Amino acid sequence: MSSSARFLSPAEAARRLGVSAKALRLYERRGLVAPGRNAAGWRVYGPDEMARAAGIVALRALGLSLAQVARALGGDPGALEPALATHQATLENRMRQLGGAIEKVRGLRADLARGQAPSAGELARLLGPAAGLSVAFELPWPWGGERFELNDIRTLNYIIGPLGSGKTRLAMRLAETLPNAVFLGLNRLADGAAAAQARLDGDPALKSRVDRALAWLLDEGATESAALRALLVGLETEGPDILVVDMVEQGLDHATQEALIAQLRQRGSGARPLFLMTRSSAILDLGAMGSDEAIILCPANHSPPTRVAPYPGAPGYEAVATCLASPEVRARTEGVIAWRAGAAS
Repeated sequence: MSSSARFLSPAEAARRLGVSAKALRLYERRGLVAPGRNAAGWRVYGPDEMARAAGIVALRALGLSLAQVARALGGDPGALEPALATHQATLENRMRQLGGAIEKVRGLRADLARGQAPSAGELARLLGPAAGLSVAFELPWPWGGERFELNDIRTLNYIIGPLGSGKTRLAMRLAETLPNAVFLGLNRLADGAAAAQARLDGDPALKSRVDRALAWLLDEGATESAALRALLVGLETEGPDILVVDMVEQGLDHATQEALIAQLRQRGSGARPLFLMTRSSAILDLGAMGSDEAIILCPANHSPPTRVAPYPGAPGYEAVATCLASPEVRARTEGVIAWRAGAAS
């Protein structure tokens, strides 16, 4: 190795690679990359380590789990096949969507040629559910009917707030107002494993998608459970353009939550938008948020919900941070509620 080669700190390496320092630590913990040490004993990334890490990042972008990445780096070509098949299916789906959009444009141009101008709704639908999607409505109780507007809806949207802040009512109103949206409530847990299995038995395509997602999560260190399978049934069901999920972490341990959010981030910016209610720092890691993610805070004083930027010093950042807790703390306080007549969480 050249003596002039530059060695980067983990923070510098993470910036170059476009990942978080936490991701680099995870790769090291799983034995995927081994940073060197400088004279003071601090981790450093030289050219060889950066090339290795860049390969890991590329494989992760294709949708490989950490276990699949390890097999691919070890020379197992079969490890790439499921990810490439999924990536191909994603690209083909985008082609179909693009073809449908082209046909819509042709139709609108034909209408124009006949002197018929398209409506504003037709032009809005032409953009698709993930492109410039916005929503506006009057806020329900516990607010006072203020007008709420949310523009530039991202692929991952986190709804957060303290107990009694109204975040559940906001989530339900979003599901009612957004086009072709579905609210995935906590009844997914009450219905139990039998109900989830019945849906899977009646829909082989859904079962295939759930099994594939579950295998990926288990490779990432998740724990299989009825709660996880029930959640995956909702997430993998085709049809809705948007999903609003009530307390996405419910029933999932720490490792499973981390694996789940990693999987949801792998979907890319073209995936259908998700609104995730959460109070878990494993789901909403403020230091790992990407550009296609957004936080919606429901303040404790019932002022209108607002979007919060994920960096210290931003308005509302400290309020968001105080709402979050680790899965271990959340498990200890589960079932503890702040109650008052008519309150909504």
